[in-house]
Amino acid sequence: MTDTIDRLAGLRADTPLFTTRHERSKVALATQACEDLLLGNSLAGDLSQAERLVFAAEQARVSGIPALEAEYRARAITLGDAVSPALRRILETAGSTTGNARLDAMLHFVRTLALNPAHSDQATLLAIPAAGLSVDGTVLLAQLIGFVAYQARLLAGVQAMVALGGVAQHTAATTEAAPFVHPANLPAPGEPLRRNGFTSETLDWKAWLPVLDPATATPEQQKVLEVSHPKAKTMDFYLLLGRQPEVLLERSQAFNAIMYAPGGLSRAEREVAATAVSRSNRCVYCASVHAQRFEQLAKRNDVMAQLFDDPDTAGTNARERAIIQASLVLTRTPAQLGAGHIQALRDAGLSDLEVLDMLHSAALFGWANRLMLNLGVEIWPQAAA
Repeated sequence: MTDTIDRLAGLRADTPLFTTRHERSKVALATQACEDLLLGNSLAGDLSQAERLVFAAEQARVSGIPALEAEYRARAITLGDAVSPALRRILETAGSTTGNARLDAMLHFVRTLALNPAHSDQATLLAIPAAGLSVDGTVLLAQLIGFVAYQARLLAGVQAMVALGGVAQHTAATTEAAPFVHPANLPAPGEPLRRNGFTSETLDWKAWLPVLDPATATPEQQKVLEVSHPKAKTMDFYLLLGRQPEVLLERSQAFNAIMYAPGGLSRAEREVAATAVSRSNRCVYCASVHAQRFEQLAKRNDVMAQLFDDPDTAGTNARERAIIQASLVLTRTPAQLGAGHIQALRDAGLSDLEVLDMLHSAALFGWANRLMLNLGVEIWPQAAA
């Protein structure tokens, strides 16, 4: 099977990096399966394959990832007359609009979310179904944008690893960390940490679009809800994404393969990358979930407090600082992630598999944040009654 990341990054089967990447074969397979579904021709509905490919190319262009832009542009062109003159205008003239209200509402959504998901809002989302796309199609568009954000950042990370070359060397003995002393100015782990508009508390989330009624969902939707999360049938997030059950299922496969794979980067450090991305994107909901998970795993919250205060200076040790800095660059300006950022991760003691795990986690939350920020809003405990 052709793997787009391998091909665009120039990974050859006889190289150490190819071997490292395919140590995470479940992630590679899930990533490709998501692409094949979201950009192939098997999904029915009113968001056409041609539109999806053109929007994917446009998002990659705005994100500054030319190899991915060229890939999706070329695939769109092969569809011939299915690519309307308005869609061709998007491909041929950077930053153009089409004069078609439906296309332009979607185009604005794509461009806004490419780099600055917190700059979108409820009005931007609701303008899309108001202009003629179905609610199911709008959910599909949001999933597409999230996936391309993930894929573009993963490709940028793998390209940076290719540019550096070599293999991480671990010759120095690891020094034993000093016993952790909880900072006196912070609440104990497990108690609410609230700083700068962020929290480690459990939040709720409310969708801005109509969600499924579990009682009237199709058998396929019911099945996907049952395997997605123990509380999926009562959570707006899953009841909304369940409108595209195949996509939700594939996304869940990718999420689980990235966040829960054994070995490599520790679970706690994956949560550091996830929270750094969420803090940078100002996704309060995702930051709350993953700050809490870090606390549960690491039994401390000092780095979470630092992230909430100022992500650019956060990190209690060299590993955390390197993970956070690489995550921030990948989030804000993925095209600027380079060999130097990968070398900094190696210098901090990360193996190449750990570097890959960090890239996966950071890229994944480019996807998760875009869903949470742009399909609904977090609900704080005191407002949930």
